[in-house]
Amino acid sequence: MLPITFIEARDIPDAWFQCVSKVQEVGFKYEIQQGSFVGQTRLEFDFVAVQIAHPYTEPYDAMLPDVPAQFGVPNPVALGYIEQYLPYIMTSDIPSGEQYSYGSRLWPFVSHYIDLLRETPNTNQAILQVARPGDYLLSDPPCLRHIDMRVKDNKLIFYPYFRSWDLWGGFPANLAAIAVLQKHMADEIGIEIGPMIASSKGLHLYGYVEELAKLRCGKGGKR
Repeated sequence: MLPITFIEARDIPDAWFQCVSKVQEVGFKYEIQQGSFVGQTRLEFDFVAVQIAHPYTEPYDAMLPDVPAQFGVPNPVALGYIEQYLPYIMTSDIPSGEQYSYGSRLWPFVSHYIDLLRETPNTNQAILQVARPGDYLLSDPPCLRHIDMRVKDNKLIFYPYFRSWDLWGGFPANLAAIAVLQKHMADEIGIEIGPMIASSKGLHLYGYVEELAKLRCGKGGKR
């Protein structure tokens, strides 16, 4: 049986810290043969599900990890980055030189699911799809595959799934932007924002940040 890791967190920074710590305990290491950074290593969960009780916070920077200065480790995501990243999630624009954006596949359908969940909240048919069959032809297919949704107890719950996921910088930035989308949809539906339950069979630390991860978690590492 493959190990499954379950993490319960207060917010995104808490989820990030717990995942960074836990992957050093249970992750397996391998050399990348296809994908980003071929020839480098990844330390990866077999499968992880992360429940975040309060994913959305204002200001947006409060959703990002803030590493205390005494650790000598830079923050994984720069302050102010979420505002720059949001158009990639919440517009249909495709950046120059890119084949797609998450928003180009998500945003055109957001209003449909707002209406659906407002009118018929008791449904299992609300899911924002990123993946497409033709993605196998892409050199860099989407890491985010879908965002499943449910309304329960008058709250909108998001269930994003990532096929591959950079834990150090990608995890907090992705989830913060997705939380902004979740809050937007909940407000438009007229309900509260609920928890987020993110999962992946490919949440990993790249080899080049392993020492930083050890330092952040007080597990040694080179200075």
